[in-house]
Amino acid sequence: MTNQTRGLVIAGTQSGVGKTTITLGLLAALRRRGLVVQPFKVGPDFIDPGHHTQAGGRLSRNLDGWMLSRDANMSLFRRRARGADVAVVEGVMGLFDGYDGASEAGSTAQMAKWLGLPVLLVVDARAMARSAAALVHGFASFDPELTLVGVIFNRIGSATHLEYLQQALSTLQGVRSFGGLPRDQELAIPERHLGLATTEDHPLGAGYLNHLADWLEANLDLDGLLAALPPLGVPEELAAEVTSPTVRLGVARDRAFCFYYPENLELLADAGAELVPFSPLEDRELPADLHGIYLGGGYPELYAAALAANAGVRQAVQDAAAMGLPIYAECGGLMYLAREIRDLSGRPHPMAGVFPFTVQMLPRLKALGYREVTLAAAGLLGPAGTRLKGHEFHYSEMVGEPVGVSRIYRLTSRKGGETVAEGYTFQNVLASYVHLHFGSNPDAAKNLVASCRRYKDNLSERTKAVATCQ
Repeated sequence: MTNQTRGLVIAGTQSGVGKTTITLGLLAALRRRGLVVQPFKVGPDFIDPGHHTQAGGRLSRNLDGWMLSRDANMSLFRRRARGADVAVVEGVMGLFDGYDGASEAGSTAQMAKWLGLPVLLVVDARAMARSAAALVHGFASFDPELTLVGVIFNRIGSATHLEYLQQALSTLQGVRSFGGLPRDQELAIPERHLGLATTEDHPLGAGYLNHLADWLEANLDLDGLLAALPPLGVPEELAAEVTSPTVRLGVARDRAFCFYYPENLELLADAGAELVPFSPLEDRELPADLHGIYLGGGYPELYAAALAANAGVRQAVQDAAAMGLPIYAECGGLMYLAREIRDLSGRPHPMAGVFPFTVQMLPRLKALGYREVTLAAAGLLGPAGTRLKGHEFHYSEMVGEPVGVSRIYRLTSRKGGETVAEGYTFQNVLASYVHLHFGSNPDAAKNLVASCRRYKDNLSERTKAVATCQ
């Protein structure tokens, strides 16, 4: 049996044409019509999916042509699109932009073909009229295997401007315009380093989402767009096996720590972890009876003063690490485990002090790109030789070499080449600037939960021994 899920990819001619705003508007408009929408984002981005989730009402998912295999992407898409009326996939960069100029690898076009989805092309039409037809002609004809369902013109100047654009487009066979969107400065989401402000810091309220939906409904032929999308034939979901939790894993979730791939958390839960959220910003103590901690990425630098002021939780994390509690930290989590964070003015903010190094914020980007991780020694995520894929993106660096700290990661970029030692360890703590996607190696989640289970069992044995001695 199959349902009647329909789907499309929203792609741009280049970055900055308004893909995210239009994706959010489409999600809001379709949801307001009573349709169930499932959002997705191509690439390793954490911020856009957070906004997707708020606009669409269902957890947005990352699709990625490098971190995940083709089969893994297709399985993830089919599994999460079940039960939805419309699956909306926001692309990355321009439609054909990928890892290099020679192939489609890593591009939105590649993902659209893998998933069998038609593409809705967003064209920034500022200072353009008939030339837009030449641009669209190039995109429509560049890859005959790609299905272009139509075009949206964004940032049009007037009704007359749109008329000229549509007159020009009418000269192209088989390419349809679904309308044009006028400029609206009230729809802009604030930006900062790493991208848009997160939904935790800039939630999209009902008024904003209704404004977005009104903007699309008034200017686009949404009925025509929906009618042009063929059903995907997504298989009905089979009943999943439920794993009873065997360990309690604390997960830092607040404005400072908000970057997590949903699949990472779900794979941990599937492996037997009860996910226990806590806030290093707001909580006065760690949750009780934890067998492990996951410190994800985010913006600890923006809340360094507040994190520093919460000395109780900082000390509790330091004590837990010293006692051998498994702690896995990524990027912002690594920064929190440092001795201190120095802001751009050089002011130090004390952190958990699990590691002896200082992290310094920079006014420029320090690192950006995909990374493959190979474990050089056994650790929380598996035995030596374990391989995973992830992404690195940050504006900070360690001050000096982390003397005396073991490093069990061997990092290579997507292109290979020089190997870098990373993955800092102390006791049962593992911290890295790399955000790993456990979907690249699901055994990593199982191994992390197994480490938590060993800690729990050892703790139980110690408790019994103390009781016997008394």
